Amino acid sequence: MSVVDLFEPDGIAVIGASKTPGKLGNDAMSNVEAYDTEICPVNPSSSGSVFGYEFVDSVHETDADLALCCVPAQLQPDVLEECGEAGVGAAVIFAGGFAEAGAKGHELQNRTEKIAEKYDISVLGPNTAGYAIPHLDLYGSFVPRIRDVQTGSVGVVTQSAGVGITLSFQLVREGYGVSAMFGLGNRMNTTFADLIPVLDDDPRTDSIVLHVEGTEDIDNLLSVSQAADTPIAAFKVGEHDIADFARAHTAAPAQENARYEDGFNHYGLVSVSSTTELIDAGRVLADSPTPDGPNVGVVTAQAGPGIIITDYLKGTKATFPELMSETRERLDDLLPGITYTENPVDTGRPMPAFGEVVDVVARDENIDIVLVYEIYEDSLGYPVNELEALSEEVEKPILFTVAGPDHALEDERQQMEERGIPTFDTPERGAQAVAALIDSISGD
Repeated sequence: MSVVDLFEPDGIAVIGASKTPGKLGNDAMSNVEAYDTEICPVNPSSSGSVFGYEFVDSVHETDADLALCCVPAQLQPDVLEECGEAGVGAAVIFAGGFAEAGAKGHELQNRTEKIAEKYDISVLGPNTAGYAIPHLDLYGSFVPRIRDVQTGSVGVVTQSAGVGITLSFQLVREGYGVSAMFGLGNRMNTTFADLIPVLDDDPRTDSIVLHVEGTEDIDNLLSVSQAADTPIAAFKVGEHDIADFARAHTAAPAQENARYEDGFNHYGLVSVSSTTELIDAGRVLADSPTPDGPNVGVVTAQAGPGIIITDYLKGTKATFPELMSETRERLDDLLPGITYTENPVDTGRPMPAFGEVVDVVARDENIDIVLVYEIYEDSLGYPVNELEALSEEVEKPILFTVAGPDHALEDERQQMEERGIPTFDTPERGAQAVAALIDSISGD
């Protein structure tokens, strides 16, 4: 089976389309109608039109490559049979009540899967909120306002579509977007192993993030992840005993996290332990150069946040080398005596020469990654000009942790992001992003 019709459908049938706002079939129509293809609302109980598209009685009256199935679970076998007869190549099954719902649900999912195999239909789901490919205006989902998710460079593949939606909207709130988002649900025949290679080949995708509850194709998941050229970060849920809840959610098998963690101990792969870390790892892996090593240089305008950063990183694979003698001499010229000019470097407060301090540390040959903490001061701003020259001349990751009111710092923060300098809003998030970069180069 090929998932191409999920990515490039020529014609979309919305089966169970509705005129009634708030109904799943209406929300799906409102999301997909922006896509540049023929949209066919299918519902024999309706007449007239919805969003300007005339209702048809059957998918047989369409030439759709993709079907969005907005009907109850018990109708899905018959609906998918009709899709197969009509030549549909991919389908999204939103309904729950399949393998996650016990023996009868298992039987229903098996019966539906056999029909999909018979007609070679790639099925996303069942039990999913769908997917989104913003740069195509392709939103195969019933989630309201999902069209607000913007284009970015992070590809999102999650077992729970709810997690995928959460990650996508959080990225939007923080000023970013996604190259694509897929919620796998029960993984009838479209799995991590099917989608990761496609995103790996996508020039718009600079990193991939995964949310995993547990999957039967763990070997294939790890194999395609290890073979990918695109860096990948994964959050495997299940540190504690949540097997029954996960099984009732996406029919996830109970599996030890250690097997995933061992499999992700590989160059270009990172394991994280929260959705926030997953977002930040995806951003920094997408936006930053690959570091040459684990040597971190920290520059902070306040000692307290610098101590938090250093304390966290000393519990990871990060190392804090001594700065070169030439670096220390230049810092002594720039900084007053009350500051700390070892590594970390503490300037005491933001100052006119803060950008020069960052520049000096970043150019030190002993440093592979630079993490900066600075409080915003209206009279000084951020050292955007120095950072622009630095990012062009030094092929090292430079990360900034910024503190201040959004309305004051947003413009300069955005300028830093455009120069390939990821920004974070707490010391811990900046430190965790640095740890992700180091993990991505230190796998066995």
